[in-house]
This record gives sequence, structure tokens and C-alpha cells, in this order.
Amino acid sequence: MRHGGVLPEVDIVYETWGRLTPARDNALLLLTGLSPSAHAASSAEDPSPGWWEEMVGPGKAIDTERFFVVCVNSLGSPHGSTGPASIDARTGRRYGITFPVLTIEDIAATAHEALRAIGLTQLRAVVGPSLGGMSALAYAILFPDDVDNLVTISSAARATPFAIAIRSVQREAIRSDPEWKGGSYEPPAAPVTGLRLARKLGLITYRSAAEWRQRFRRERTADRDDGLFGIEFEVEAYLEMHARRFVGSFDANCYLYLSRSMDLFDVAEHGGTVEAGLSRIKARRTLVIGVTTDFLFPLDQQEEIAAVLNGLGREAHFVPLSSLQGHDSFLVDMDRFCPAIGDFLARA
Repeated sequence: MRHGGVLPEVDIVYETWGRLTPARDNALLLLTGLSPSAHAASSAEDPSPGWWEEMVGPGKAIDTERFFVVCVNSLGSPHGSTGPASIDARTGRRYGITFPVLTIEDIAATAHEALRAIGLTQLRAVVGPSLGGMSALAYAILFPDDVDNLVTISSAARATPFAIAIRSVQREAIRSDPEWKGGSYEPPAAPVTGLRLARKLGLITYRSAAEWRQRFRRERTADRDDGLFGIEFEVEAYLEMHARRFVGSFDANCYLYLSRSMDLFDVAEHGGTVEAGLSRIKARRTLVIGVTTDFLFPLDQQEEIAAVLNGLGREAHFVPLSSLQGHDSFLVDMDRFCPAIGDFLARA
């Protein structure tokens, strides 16, 4: 692992769509954000809707009639890949906080090893949103000869102090829950309250203030909590519903590790400056998409990536989108994101 420690064995979960050409030259790697699994789209094997159902599929922006799409579940995730919730073969117990420090580079490196294991080395494109965009940058920096086209969405070369501050409070909410037990909780026991609060804070930052105002105004909920400080407004009920749903599907320690990996990522560590780090990228073409209402990954961070790459003589396209939904726009505003990504990949 980049910051020390060793994992004796690693499982990586992935899903694929489309067909690989005989020349094996149409593979597209999709890297996920913090919370999704590898199930980006439905398939015959799993017909349930994926987290990017409108983006991935036959004739869609990420066209599975053209590309052999591989979505890799991140190292450190609770969705099947090895992480803090996994069993350490050396002890027979869950890793918990004995799991080594996780970095974005570790996520990229294990994705690379997973692709090698299934016989893929050259990639027509690497695509990633949010944490996945950081992982895509790291992949293109660590394995520059493997990536032909690069797409980063609502991401950054390094986290801002604001984003670090938000995530630090989310992690503190989990660690302050007595049920966290120093990271040694054993399911079904878990720091549910801490994870629920962390998710609520995350949800608030994933959307824009303008959208919250437009969607909820000051509407009261029909299912009011009669407690003195209970849920009274629709926006509170919305946060509570989604936070409870998340708690039932995610592990608290995995959340801590993946969250911290985003804070630790800094392209400047690969050469001394952001410019030096990005200079390692050899992708023939790069698409950088940002959103005007995203204050977690501000638009100027996307612009910086494209500007530096263009200054280095690379072909980089910067696309600012005026989506209302803030950071989560790439999951919601398909009318804007699908054409931007589809047009770029059509020329890949």
C-alpha cells in the first residue's frame, strides 16, 4: 500500500457490459464514486437498475455496442472488494481499523491489477466521477501508456480545505458514536447514528442551495415527529429517509477510509507540483466536466486540470455545465451530461 502496510490477498469485484473486440482494443474502465458498487447498469445477469443506468448501455453515451465497459468496485468498499469490512485471513477477524491507510493511488493500482487479471492492458478510455475522477487521474498518472482517452467528472487534482473540513466532520460524527468502539464494532452492532449523521451532512453538500430551495421550500411533512426538536419539514424527512437507507447498505469503517483517501489525494505528490504530476498523463484526449453549482468540487478545480493539460500541449476539453443539482448532477442531470460524455467518446 502507498502509505505502508500490506494486504496479503485482495478481492476486486467488477461488472462488464458489451463485447471485447478480437484486438482487445475497445475496453473502457469506469471508476466509481465513494458509495456505489460495480453495478453501474442493468444486464441479463442482474436486471436491477444500476447507479448510472441512463449513461451506460446500447446506444447510450457510454455505448456498450462500441465499448467493452468494465466497472470496478473500489478497494476499501463494502460492496465486495477487499476493505475494512472484509475478513483478514491472517486473523480470521474483520480488518476494521487495522486495514492499512487507503489512498486514491491504491484504488487505481488495484483496478489496474484487476484488469490485468482478466487480460486487459490497453484502455480506449478511463471514466470516473467524483472520487472516481480522482481515481481516473491517478490511473492515468500511474499507468500513462495504458490510457488513450480520459474523462474526469466533478473531480479535482487535490481536495480543497472546505471539502476536507466537511469530510473531517463526517468522520468525527462516526468516531464519536459510542457504538463505533474504536473501530472494533461487530455487525449487526454498528455506529448507526454516527453514519446516519455523516450521510446527512454529505447529502447536504452534494446538492446546491438553489435546488434545496426549489425542491422543498418550507413545506411541512405529513409524517411529523411530535418531539420538541423532531422532524417537521419535508427537507428533514428527505435527509432522514436517505440516511437510513444508506446506513443499511454501507459500512462505517469503509466510509472513514474512502473519505480520508479523497483528502489525502494530491497530484502534486507525483512530481512536486500539480503541473508536474499532470505532465505524466499521456492520454491522447481528455475531457474535464465540472458544474457551476458544485461547491464540494468547485468549477475552478476542473478548469485547472484542463488548463494545465492544454498548457502541456495535450488535447484537453473543459466543459462547464450549469446544472442545478450541485455535485450530484452527474447522477441526475442526464440531459446535460449524456451529450457531453457521449460526444467525446464518439470520437474516441
